Amino acid sequence: MANHDVELLAVGAGPANLALAVALEEIAPHLARESLVIERNHEVSWQRGMLLPDALSQVSFLKDLVTLRNPRSRFSFLNYLHAVGRLDQFVNMGSFVPYRAELANYLKWTAESLSMVKVQLGRECVDISPMFTDGLLTGWATRMADGAVVRSRYLVVGGGRDVRIPEQLKDISPSRVIHSTRYLQRIAELPKDRPYRVVVVGAGQSAAELFSTVQTDLPYSQPTLLIRSIGMNMYETSKFNNELYFSSFVDDFYSSRPDARRKMLAQMRHTNYAGLAPGMMDSLYRQFYLDRLFGHGRLRVITMHDITGAREQGDEVVLELTDWRNGAVQELTVDLILLGTGFSPEMPATVRRLAASLGINDIGVTRNYRMIVNRPNAAACYLQGVNEATHGIADSLLSVLAHRSSDIVDDILAHRAALPGVSGNGRVTAPAAVA
Repeated sequence: MANHDVELLAVGAGPANLALAVALEEIAPHLARESLVIERNHEVSWQRGMLLPDALSQVSFLKDLVTLRNPRSRFSFLNYLHAVGRLDQFVNMGSFVPYRAELANYLKWTAESLSMVKVQLGRECVDISPMFTDGLLTGWATRMADGAVVRSRYLVVGGGRDVRIPEQLKDISPSRVIHSTRYLQRIAELPKDRPYRVVVVGAGQSAAELFSTVQTDLPYSQPTLLIRSIGMNMYETSKFNNELYFSSFVDDFYSSRPDARRKMLAQMRHTNYAGLAPGMMDSLYRQFYLDRLFGHGRLRVITMHDITGAREQGDEVVLELTDWRNGAVQELTVDLILLGTGFSPEMPATVRRLAASLGINDIGVTRNYRMIVNRPNAAACYLQGVNEATHGIADSLLSVLAHRSSDIVDDILAHRAALPGVSGNGRVTAPAAVA
């Protein structure tokens, strides 16, 4: 595609930037018409690597892209169900949590329902550079894989965090290692009639789901679940600590001292990480129980061991496992490694490179998610889903999307209003009615 200019470019068509697109159309239609969302994949989806047939989301359907900000929006999950003729059945199911595949379909429907913000698929961002005029930051040049460049005054990075690969496995052939984000695509390429020795690494929901589903996807496999902790745990949730996932809690968290933020995150860790949903916990234990009951000896779990080394040996991978209780070392030979290890807590590589080009060593954002550049500017960059350290544990989750998108749009409008000669700053104050 040819080079072109937009006022706002959003990188990634996941939930964060789709919520932003909805907010743009409802709050700032003039800006929406000058906005573009790009997505490297050829379709809009969500957690495409783990869209397992019976996988449920872990959040209420009311925490969709817009409802908590504008319950009357035509972009709500309920309106999606109405549009596709499945509202009665969903209500009859009596569940607050939809299936993961259904949420993915909702996101695709939302992208297709946008009328002002443009969405372009199959466009991969490979580099972002700041643009200056006489020392003034005036915009961003985003280069695509096809060589085209999109220039924008405002940039919103919402592609999510980079996957976490254990250091000891980074040199192992990618054909032997499958992260959960690529599970369905990669597992479909493997022959189903081989007795793979599979190890699943991780102690959270994604690891448990991988362990459960690989038993069916590779029916002759022998799966081993490898975890560092003493055992699997359920999420530590209650209605009281769930209030810390409210959008209103972001203000309290952001205004807290850095050491207080770290303390809160540590105390909340098991509400979101290294835990299982109750239904998954029960199902997982029953799998082991039935395997033992019928004497199959197919399933295995190794607890309290770290991966301290790995090497390829012919067509196999040999893992060195160290028992952290006594230092004893054993080797585990496998054919395939499945990683339920989540995502890196670091800023994504794309953001780090952009910050380095601005001379920023310590990446920070304002309360309204604008990257702090500490230099004269007539442009701004916003970071979505990577600000847990400053905005709380819900930052990467669906819970805060609706209000966060409004925060960003309002901040952009205020920034534009301060620029000479920029039109279209008006805010639509009335909520959009359901179509």
